Amino acid sequence: MIEALQFDFMRNALIAGVLVSIACGIIGTFVVINRIVFISGGIAHAAYGGIGLGYFFKFSPVLGAVIFSILAALGMGIVQRQTRQRADTIIGVMWAIGMAVGIILVDLTEGYKADLMSYLFGSILAVSSNDLSIMLGLDIIIIALAALFYKELLAISFDETFATVANVPVNTIYLTLMCMIALTVVMMMRVVGLIMVIALLTMPAAIGGQFVKDMRKMMVLASILGMFFTTVGLWLSYSLNLTSGATIILVAGAVYLLSVAVQPLLRRIQPKRAKID
Repeated sequence: MIEALQFDFMRNALIAGVLVSIACGIIGTFVVINRIVFISGGIAHAAYGGIGLGYFFKFSPVLGAVIFSILAALGMGIVQRQTRQRADTIIGVMWAIGMAVGIILVDLTEGYKADLMSYLFGSILAVSSNDLSIMLGLDIIIIALAALFYKELLAISFDETFATVANVPVNTIYLTLMCMIALTVVMMMRVVGLIMVIALLTMPAAIGGQFVKDMRKMMVLASILGMFFTTVGLWLSYSLNLTSGATIILVAGAVYLLSVAVQPLLRRIQPKRAKID
């Protein structure tokens, strides 16, 4: 791995992994606690419509994904909170329509789409300096919003009724969270691809939630785990010549399954320690 660091693309990949892990640790914690993984998946897949839009109208597919994913996030958030229809059905419909729009627009675009697959399955080794600048900017926006509205986000995550009584603008804060998820999805697009975004968004936070209960500690632990998964996955991908996004997800999945397996053992040990103390 040290030898590989002499290459610019490898250093960019490691920096990208760190930047994405910070966003995943913060936003993934809210996603897991609020149990909105399904909405996150819907936003991720609907973002493909924006990529198709970028190809068709000849502008940056990343910019298209940002615009489309934010619109999809706001649409899904409003549908979930303000309609009497089944939210899962409507979100599933928007998910499918977003993907279909993207596929049709890509089909209608002339020429060979060389980097199309990198948006679907990730291509962390192809991250450019420009991509890193975009990721850093999105990270700053996500951290600033999370710090600014932390108490409000905490209130709607654990006791929405209390938040309403305390005059917290619940719907506005919820839609802000949806937009933060959309920005995180776009960040992760280059690293693991839109198809596997949900895994990296949820697994580090889910593992962190098994060992700490404080939300800030959960965010920090999830971010550190994300950095570990991306670094180890990247090293395995480079050493074994495997697809980087899938390797990162498999490392995260293996650690998640291990953490679930050791939970019963930890529960047996903890009471004994309490008695000894």
